[in-house]
Amino acid sequence: MSDLHPVQRPPTRVPSYVAPRTLGEALALKAEHGPAARAVAGGTDLTVELDRGAHTGVELLIDTSRIAGTSDIVVTDDEIRLGATSTHHDVVANETCRTEALALAQACLEVGSPQLRNRATVVGNIVTASPANDTISALTALGATVHVASADAVRVEPLHDFITGFRTTTLADDELVTGISIPRTSGDVRSLFVKSGLRRAQAISVVHVAMSVTFDGDTVTDATIALGSVAATIITAPAVTELTSGTTLDADTCRAAGLAAAEAATPIDDLRATAGYRTSQIATMVERGLLAIGRGEQAARWPERPTLLRSSARPDEPADEAPSTVIDHDTPIEVTVNGSPVSAAAATGVTLLDWLRDEAHCTGVKEGCAEGECGACTVLIDGTAVMGCLVPAARAAGTEVTTVEGLATDGELAPIQQAFVEHHAVQCGFCTPGFLVSCTALIAETGTPTPDQIKSGLAGNLCRCTGYRAIEAAVATAAARTGGERTTSVDVRSAS
Repeated sequence: MSDLHPVQRPPTRVPSYVAPRTLGEALALKAEHGPAARAVAGGTDLTVELDRGAHTGVELLIDTSRIAGTSDIVVTDDEIRLGATSTHHDVVANETCRTEALALAQACLEVGSPQLRNRATVVGNIVTASPANDTISALTALGATVHVASADAVRVEPLHDFITGFRTTTLADDELVTGISIPRTSGDVRSLFVKSGLRRAQAISVVHVAMSVTFDGDTVTDATIALGSVAATIITAPAVTELTSGTTLDADTCRAAGLAAAEAATPIDDLRATAGYRTSQIATMVERGLLAIGRGEQAARWPERPTLLRSSARPDEPADEAPSTVIDHDTPIEVTVNGSPVSAAAATGVTLLDWLRDEAHCTGVKEGCAEGECGACTVLIDGTAVMGCLVPAARAAGTEVTTVEGLATDGELAPIQQAFVEHHAVQCGFCTPGFLVSCTALIAETGTPTPDQIKSGLAGNLCRCTGYRAIEAAVATAAARTGGERTTSVDVRSAS
């Protein structure tokens, strides 16, 4: 079986699912079931791994996303505390994160697609512990600590101690990560995240660099550089700290710091890049990043209003106070699909994509990649765009799901559908349902999206037939016809 490619391995179908309402209940379940229970919040990594048979012996999924308050980002005098289910878009939308932990916000905005960032959690990123995971380097540069709990104890440890190797951590079978803390410091502290990938969006990092630099006036007093995708774990470059301390980040210093950072790395050759290319990238990225920080331009490329494809309400807030119940294969779940109630079983061990097609008969939801890359399965859960292939089907219980079948009203095409027809934005049509749903969320969020917002909002939807100009033109036409009215109230420049 080990000789098979991951996509050839039989999937792991987890037979039972439970969404506890309290942390204590979740920890009790972990204590009872041990390694046979896996915690899931966003599920964007675990769902794919299970589908590829990467885990065996898993009998229960513990979905922590319905525990009240776990998605909150709490700011105190001393720290910024990310909850266990805080998503990447929660960070992007938080003003304090943007101003005081910019490197993390920038890294979160680089992770996958808008649909994925609406589900994927920062805690999930560190638990997966891949050195290519963007947020780990940012958190390392910012001096983050990890909060861990079991039914009997709690502990806090630095992130660099929590991650012990390639995809390994100190997390025990009966423990859950309950949060991540980033210290708040007084004075002039500037941070920056820079990434090199093979494409503009949804790219696994070839190299990424995060840096945090403290100034006294124009003089550097401290600097931390964290490098990702260049070793088995995220590494730092102490030599850069020594070179930059006491300087004003002049051009010569920044160039020398880039070379010193490159010497600290031990990159590998793989399909995405050679070791030599990665080394040269590190030198350039560190040099340019430090120059930007020295000029105070670390936020120069931050969009005025990042596109989230979500409503003002977080998708992972608990819908009610009903007690949690274990859902198995024969337990029906109730979901409002396109305005009509649907009650059907067979919701364990499958994704929302599968359940919608097989049980709710919404065949407009397409499977293109089954790993959150193509966007053909995009649906709305309570107004938020997500990839149906990455959501456990049982997570949709009690929610309102909108698929492409729900866009038209009384047989009349929605404005975005009519605009697609007029602009000839449909080729083979396979990707079109996902595009239409994403466009619906984009217009609902922004009203009249700018060209940049259209591009970023549709970055999670791939079309292999043609370019995107007709699709972009259709969005602009549909937005104009709806009067540019936004149906959400979130302001990512001030939301917290």
